[in-house]
Amino acid sequence: MKPKTPEISDRETRLVKGLRDHPELMERFEAILGLTKSGDGVLRTADEIEDLLVEEVRRLGNTTMQQWAKTAEQAAATGLRDKHPKIYCVKKKNSDGGASSEKSK
Repeated sequence: MKPKTPEISDRETRLVKGLRDHPELMERFEAILGLTKSGDGVLRTADEIEDLLVEEVRRLGNTTMQQWAKTAEQAAATGLRDKHPKIYCVKKKNSDGGASSEKSK
């Protein structure tokens, strides 16, 4: 008899959809989950795993803050445009040639 596969919960579905919307976060979580496996042929001490985990959590925090800032900037720009429809936004180029934050004129 084949074991029954559990149903995917609404919580799991929301998590997967959220991670699909933010692939950078998915990458960080995959790296953290990867630390739980010890079958990669490299024998590590608990201290080494702890150091790796701390670094991954720092990267996760950094990625999360970048995603939050991007979303907050877009929401602020949308709110400003809705409040003041005659305002137009110009993308300012940063030093690496890419667009940075919006400026209103």
